[in-house]
Amino acid sequence: MAALATGGATSSDGATSFQRKVPANSRLATIAGTRPSVRHGQLLLSSGLPSLDCVLGGGLAVGTLLLIGEDKYNIYSSLLFKYFLAEGIVCGHNLFVASAKEDPADILKELPAPILDDVHKKQLDEEESAVISKQDSRESMKIAWRYQNLPKMEVSPAVSARFGHYYDLSKTLSPELLQSRKWHRFFLPEELSLQSEIKTCNMTCGYTRLLQSIQRIICQEGFDGSYPQKKQKNILRIGIQSLGSVLWGDDICCTDNPEYIHSLTTFLYVLRGLLRMSLSACIITVPSHLIQNKAIMERVTNLSDTVVGLESFIGSERETNPLYKDYHGLIHVHQIPQLNSLICDVSGTKDLAFRLKRKLFSIERLHLPPDLSDTVSRSSKQDLAESTKLLSSGCGAMATGKKHLDF
Repeated sequence: MAALATGGATSSDGATSFQRKVPANSRLATIAGTRPSVRHGQLLLSSGLPSLDCVLGGGLAVGTLLLIGEDKYNIYSSLLFKYFLAEGIVCGHNLFVASAKEDPADILKELPAPILDDVHKKQLDEEESAVISKQDSRESMKIAWRYQNLPKMEVSPAVSARFGHYYDLSKTLSPELLQSRKWHRFFLPEELSLQSEIKTCNMTCGYTRLLQSIQRIICQEGFDGSYPQKKQKNILRIGIQSLGSVLWGDDICCTDNPEYIHSLTTFLYVLRGLLRMSLSACIITVPSHLIQNKAIMERVTNLSDTVVGLESFIGSERETNPLYKDYHGLIHVHQIPQLNSLICDVSGTKDLAFRLKRKLFSIERLHLPPDLSDTVSRSSKQDLAESTKLLSSGCGAMATGKKHLDF
């Protein structure tokens, strides 16, 4: 659903300048909570987390699928899931929430509250300023040359932000605002109890019913464009929780050779076709750490547009390692879509970490402290060496086949 360039203009002094124009009969650029991308002209919407939008190149493109690999205890991936839905509520978008574990109504009740007033935003700034200033004061001591020329990521609320909102995790969305928005639910236990089981050769019954529900809403509400929406055009945000788990009737997490080996991939193939021809965007969380057959996960990645994985430090050695004391986990950007472009739109960084503060979840660049003390343990020094090697992979890419950089 891109707003592409349609021509150019010539100025009075003879210089030719080109600018992007939107057709007169198109109203895509006027949809609330969206903006066209300056890179490929695709219509973008916010994921609900401005720092994640920055990593993904400005936001999530309409008609695409964002796949999130869940962390081990499904703590931080559920936050990204709720950010995406909360952003849709604030922007007035329609929601479709599907789950096999939690009632969608209970999920919406736990959405974080938006920070809409400057007073609340200022208080949050003051609470986080101490941590940020402390981090900035140590910049000159942290492998300094590696980060000098890299742009800083946005980690705290900014007044100039025009796209996306910030949310307070200590508060929940007001019921009045939630009731004023239109949303649809899909709770698998209820759906299976209402109708008889549907047998298909390529998908489980739960996946088949979910696709039918999504297709019905897209067609009946006019998001596919075949039946023009009566009011101003709107966006459908689709959120599917823990797809691929045993609760959906799938067994890819139970064995190396599952019975329904092509069930999830078939579902994603059909879903992407529905997204491509509609004003909608989808976010799916998948327990990737439980999928034993890695070939299935590779197929799932190839059938998704944007793939992000979360690695939590909970229960691992890094949780108590002083090198990672400022962070709660790592975020891996595995894939970014190539939309209306001949070049690959790749994330600019590979060294990304996240932290969960009292009111704010943020994605930042991973800064490791220098080894300046003789009291550092041998294991900490080994982790520092391995992490430094990982962070320098971006620079080492220019010297392919060499172990050291030549100066």
